[in-house]
Amino acid sequence: MKKLSSFVITLLGFATVAARAGEPDLYKQDVPPPTRLYGTGFYGALDVGANLFQNRGETRTFTDEFDLVLRDTAKLHPDNDVGIFGGIKLGYVFGTGILRPTIEGDFFYNGFRADSDFRLREVFDPCHGIPGCEAPIFLIRRKGDVSTWINTGAFMGNFILRLAFGRFQPYAGAGVGSYYAQSADIAIKTPFHVITASGEDHANLAWQVLAGSDYYWNPKLSTFIEYRFLNYTNSQIDARDAEDLSQHLVGAGLRFHF
Repeated sequence: MKKLSSFVITLLGFATVAARAGEPDLYKQDVPPPTRLYGTGFYGALDVGANLFQNRGETRTFTDEFDLVLRDTAKLHPDNDVGIFGGIKLGYVFGTGILRPTIEGDFFYNGFRADSDFRLREVFDPCHGIPGCEAPIFLIRRKGDVSTWINTGAFMGNFILRLAFGRFQPYAGAGVGSYYAQSADIAIKTPFHVITASGEDHANLAWQVLAGSDYYWNPKLSTFIEYRFLNYTNSQIDARDAEDLSQHLVGAGLRFHF
């Protein structure tokens, strides 16, 4: 009888454990892993690249306005050379959604060579102003080049809209600010002479339009590529009648969020 009772108690114990094992635990909830947010908040960046093209205008012709008969002329053709730029960015990304407005301070050095080729046509009249003189008139043609290096620093405030698709984040925006430019000494070279002139400096308004894309290796660190159309207004570098110097810059960099 005792053995039968022990056997029944043992079966009831197993049945109770099995019943509890099959019941759902109302107090246990599955917590999803936190979403990884790439590229939010404050950041700093370093970028470097090439100034691919400067629109310094077409060939221009200069004529001696005081000599209405002989008319000495000079043709100046600006060359568009590749330059370099590099600088730092400090900014803040607002929000955590797909559309993320951004404000950014953009400070960079921008340097390029400003060379020009010229052709000079001089008319020499030995009898100019001498009554009765019949000496022949000589036509002298010369060619040469003008060479200098332009150093500029730009200080821009950018307003940017970013599209956050996880690790991949394209963006576009525009900025306005100022620049300071200084040219090195100018060397004018002809087949027989080299003439030097001191450089000049200038400061004025600048604006730019930019577009690029980041790829985030982790939530805090990304690499990016960027194109910018940069315009210096009222430049002392001769660029058509408007005297604005437009430039095309392409660069890459590293961005780190704090």
